[in-house]
Amino acid sequence: MSSDLIARLQGLSTPHLADACLRTGVDVRCAPSGLRPIDVRMRCAGRVRPARHLGSVDVFLEAMEMAAQGDVLVVDNGGREDEACVGDLVTLEASNAGLAGILIWGLHRDTDELLEIGMPLFSMGTMPTGPQRLDPRSPDILDWARVGNWVVSAGDLVVADADGAIFLPEDRLSGIVDAAEAIRTTERRQASAMRAGQSFREQAAFGQYLEKRALDPSHGFRDHLRQIGGAIEE
Repeated sequence: MSSDLIARLQGLSTPHLADACLRTGVDVRCAPSGLRPIDVRMRCAGRVRPARHLGSVDVFLEAMEMAAQGDVLVVDNGGREDEACVGDLVTLEASNAGLAGILIWGLHRDTDELLEIGMPLFSMGTMPTGPQRLDPRSPDILDWARVGNWVVSAGDLVVADADGAIFLPEDRLSGIVDAAEAIRTTERRQASAMRAGQSFREQAAFGQYLEKRALDPSHGFRDHLRQIGGAIEE
């Protein structure tokens, strides 16, 4: 995967990427809606570096040993709400190791310190206490991670911003990025025209659509938008 493709990916929002997945026939794999950045200005994009948490931070340190610059540590703590699994020391270590961010299907702590560190971090919320358990280790603990409904691995990319996080398969990434950039260009053009006084209904020839729908009830708005090259949704 080229660095140019990653650079282009970093300039795209998660909504544009989600729409691009729909347009290219790729499953839309979004993290649960409760998984949010600790600061709305935070965003990151990079290859998934998975780690399944057992109760000790050593799994994160081991994942960092395997990580490349720009990877995103994706932590599977089963969505647990009774413990935080990542705090300031793990985050600072990840930042110093050159990772692009941390995404946790679970909770974090040390929020004040994390904000000071400034590394993009996304989680389901906060909890003062750390783990009080140590579960058995599985041989594939660093091979994959579950986030909500999805299982992800190093064959996936993750992009996260104020709207949430989305996982993208590397083997479809080029087409997704192309489609997302096209969607972004269309939406920016439409927004610019609206600010200049032309309504979206005018741009979308909405009256024409209503006439066609009256003659053919199966004619949907998405079909109409595709025909005029103004698709904003799929």
